[in-house]
Amino acid sequence: MATIAAPRASNRFGIAPITPQIGAQIEGIDIGGPLSDEDIAEIYQALLTYKVIFFRDQDISEEQHIAFALRFGELEIHPVTPADQPHREIFHLKTQLHRKTGADMWHSDVTWRERPSLGSILRGRIIPDVGGDTMFADMVAAYEGLSPAMKEWVCTLTAVHDGSVFATLQGKSKESFWEQFPLQRHPVVRTHPDTGQRALYVNCSFTTHIEGLSAKESDWLLNHLYDQASKPEYQVRFRWRPNSFAFWDNRACQHYAVADYWPAMRAMERVTVVGDKPFFDPARG
Repeated sequence: MATIAAPRASNRFGIAPITPQIGAQIEGIDIGGPLSDEDIAEIYQALLTYKVIFFRDQDISEEQHIAFALRFGELEIHPVTPADQPHREIFHLKTQLHRKTGADMWHSDVTWRERPSLGSILRGRIIPDVGGDTMFADMVAAYEGLSPAMKEWVCTLTAVHDGSVFATLQGKSKESFWEQFPLQRHPVVRTHPDTGQRALYVNCSFTTHIEGLSAKESDWLLNHLYDQASKPEYQVRFRWRPNSFAFWDNRACQHYAVADYWPAMRAMERVTVVGDKPFFDPARG
């Protein structure tokens, strides 16, 4: 298992790794302020290296949140965002008083899109006094931890992803969702477009099955691959405070919102950067 680099400083900020495998806190920078292209390049390099990076005490506006995210690419609008919502790029995640949150499982965001997200930039607005952490798992390490024979096999496979759960939550039909967002076929192992690393790219929220296998075989293999995210050696756990930000690379890690705080209030705001179509390149990784 690879060990990431020691703490280092950039021209304007410090980078403090949180675990040997994944996660780092970026210190001494205002993400709402004017940032040079060099600053953005170094932040992005930190994202590639640590897979999730954290910022504390960023009391910025919604407009500044969006502007920061735009420095990394095109932004997406989630299909459940109300059409009349100001700043539709912001996806609001709030405690539902009648039920617990539904994000307490390992997943990557919007893998049901043809071009799933490059990364998500999440802000903590209202944070419980205790609980409500988010965990992140390094899916590059999860792939590297498989046996050689398993790694060789899963690199040949394709999985189907479905986001129609969002239609169900709104009381709409799955067919209406599929008209706008058809089922997507993505490689079980994707090649990262920037680092060339290989990462497991299936998740229990949106992956339905692996093509070419029986239902029993597919379920067994998917459950085995899902379980890789549960290893503590691949994880980092982030304790939120108001105006903390997490920026994670959806192409290389998964996350899990710990649902241990209900019925306390938790309110978050997410802006998501559009990514590329997942691919597997046997010549890389």
